[in-house]
Amino acid sequence: MLSVESWGSSIAMHILTQTWQWGALMLALIGCVATLVWTINRRKPTAEEIERDRRLRLVSYGRLVDGMLVDVFETASPDESLRLLLLYAYEIAGVNYECAQDVTALRADLPMEQIQIGQHCSVRYQPGSPENSIVLAETWSGLRRIVPSGDARQTDHFSTSRTRYRRSRSDRAIL
Repeated sequence: MLSVESWGSSIAMHILTQTWQWGALMLALIGCVATLVWTINRRKPTAEEIERDRRLRLVSYGRLVDGMLVDVFETASPDESLRLLLLYAYEIAGVNYECAQDVTALRADLPMEQIQIGQHCSVRYQPGSPENSIVLAETWSGLRRIVPSGDARQTDHFSTSRTRYRRSRSDRAIL
């Protein structure tokens, strides 16, 4: 039989064990409620923020390949705002890709006078998913600068530097 002392200590242990279990259960319940409230009330990123993060990730670790601008056009979005799109094509491992990038957010940085259909450009793409690509980002541009044919001057730096220090005939005659 159990003595009074052992019976009292077993009840005390039982109460302490139940108290600890209830405390742990309440702590877990409070943690679940707090997580639920945080999940519901947290600020979700907008579509523009998601696209900006994608561009910055591709700038930081994307691979480069040569491409060509196919078209530049504006289209109306469902909210009736005009979106500027660059359509470009590139080839990776024998597979041709044709993609469009919405550059509306980058319109201020976009040199519209330097964009021509058929112009070569650099394309950054995700190595495991080559269809995820960009031509333009906040910190990088794959668009190449166009040199107008009227302003292009062929300069041979060797010949100009040589003629600059060439003596005239009168100077050579004196020596």
